[in-house]
Amino acid sequence: MSYRMIQVGTGGFGATWCRELLPPSIRDGRVKVVAAVDVDPAALDNAQRYLGLPPGRCYTDIEQAFAENPADFCTVVVPPSAHEAVVELALRHGLDILSEKPIADTLEASVRIARKVTRAGRKMGVTMSHRFDQDKTTLRHELRSGRHGRVGYLVLRLTCNCRAYGSWGAFRHEISDPLLIEAAVHHLDILAELVGSDCEAVYAEAWNPSWGAYAGPSQALVTMRFAGGCRAFYEGAKSNAAGLNGWTDEYIRAECELATLILDHRRLERFAYEPGGAWAEAREGAGKEIPLLQGSRWGHLLLIDKFIDWLDGGAPMETNVQDNLRSVALTFAAIRSSRTGAPLEVAELLAQARDRAQPGLVGGPGGHEPP
Repeated sequence: MSYRMIQVGTGGFGATWCRELLPPSIRDGRVKVVAAVDVDPAALDNAQRYLGLPPGRCYTDIEQAFAENPADFCTVVVPPSAHEAVVELALRHGLDILSEKPIADTLEASVRIARKVTRAGRKMGVTMSHRFDQDKTTLRHELRSGRHGRVGYLVLRLTCNCRAYGSWGAFRHEISDPLLIEAAVHHLDILAELVGSDCEAVYAEAWNPSWGAYAGPSQALVTMRFAGGCRAFYEGAKSNAAGLNGWTDEYIRAECELATLILDHRRLERFAYEPGGAWAEAREGAGKEIPLLQGSRWGHLLLIDKFIDWLDGGAPMETNVQDNLRSVALTFAAIRSSRTGAPLEVAELLAQARDRAQPGLVGGPGGHEPP
């Protein structure tokens, strides 16, 4: 079945949706884009050029776009602060939703969105795409296999030279928590998914160096404690002098009972435990390479397929909005911890957000509280 969709957001990363992410599903006959929306008229050129939409189906007025174009679902590829308003409009028109991360710009708004989607009986997925990269999927497969024993702790590193204004998209240089909202939202999710159990507590320190052109913290160090005793450590940096591990080339080390696994620049290697080798020194890059799993689609392309399969009557995608609440709570726990200087219990924070969140209109009580 081919589903009619409205693309909300065609500039910035929305241009990538138009140019790269949607065309495969269009060619497969699974998606038909009936309209596109962006507040910037120039950005709508992307919808015309890459999606073949006529100018009359490209709108700067989202209300008009939804009113004039019957559809089955919409995408949401706009800044997080605008997500709740777009979701509400989509629900009023009876649409399902596929949204970029995070669910919203606050945990309370994220809870409200999940409630509204459930009450409306609609489906909403969140594109936690990095979890579904080929290399991270391979590492997850290895950790689940049992071949390496129990997982003791993990380390994930993202370091980039994006200190100059606009080098990471202008809006990220202007929001209050760019690193944690726009990067750690993926990486904390990846760590939790690799561990395979609930994260119980998060402790974070976040800051912006004097040379980073950001309004909020562009660097962070985060410690996570999981049910069962596993730990994880995250180093995220957007204002470093050199980008050693950028997007999709992250460094992840899994210290397991029977082996050390290292994923670095999409290469996965294994160092087996050697009894009696207390002083033996291993060198990264010299381990036994583990081939990456093969597949035709990864990341966003795979998640778009999973969303359409769900619309077709299949199982809910793993990153459905209700399940993703636990993941987005990790991000807001890290933000709160970085401000208070104290570790936070994730389940308690999520419970508090559920108590505070109001199911009413956008901007109602709790709608714009700081995380």
